[in-house]
Amino acid sequence: MDGLARCTRYAFAPNRLHLCGPDKSSEIYAYLSEGETDKGLQILLSQFKTMYPYLRQIALSNKIKDPLDEKVVEAYWIGNKLLENVSPRSFYRHSIEDQMFHKKLDKKSFRILESKIGQNALMHHSFHVLNIMKRTGYSEREHTIESMDACRISWGKVVKIIGPFIDVKYSPLILKNNKIIFGSPTVKRIARRLGDDGTFDDLKIGDTISMHWDWPCEVLTPAQTKRLEHYTKLSINLANRTL
Repeated sequence: MDGLARCTRYAFAPNRLHLCGPDKSSEIYAYLSEGETDKGLQILLSQFKTMYPYLRQIALSNKIKDPLDEKVVEAYWIGNKLLENVSPRSFYRHSIEDQMFHKKLDKKSFRILESKIGQNALMHHSFHVLNIMKRTGYSEREHTIESMDACRISWGKVVKIIGPFIDVKYSPLILKNNKIIFGSPTVKRIARRLGDDGTFDDLKIGDTISMHWDWPCEVLTPAQTKRLEHYTKLSINLANRTL
């Protein structure tokens, strides 16, 4: 799977909900359905004003020309070693010049963000979700624990497949003693993508899948699952320092 296709799988769900990205969800869905990638899709993804600058900075820090290179996309959504090559200085510059967090956040929140960048925060999607506490797409509202759980990339094991639905066992984020932790495993039902490119046609009970806003993204390998859990826990630990 190339980077364009992979990124589209993860970016579509919040776009469909009008949370971020261009108002082109029908066009993006058409690419998903047909399993095609081209320059037009690349342009659409470049219009995600929060996501794309992260990809661009990860690529730049790793001397990769294409922000939608598959490894860059994997670094941001799932996590890999490319994240560790983004220096705190580059992350800070990104927060000012690309994301303009100093204008979007109040002074106290931005100072906290500055300190976390200095503590070697990584440019993983979960860091943004769990540590920027305020949504920075079209809906600039404070996150709740429920919206953070939906917005982070979660993972779960397929326990039942019922036609167009998948029952997935996963551990949701909860608040306990004012700290973010993983709650007890629970089963939730999500819809299989309809009219897609057949990605989940061969889905089996026992497979682990990634999810974004209750949208199935891809089947994960054990190594990918381990990395996603690792980088998510790093972001949770940083978040808990200032809750």
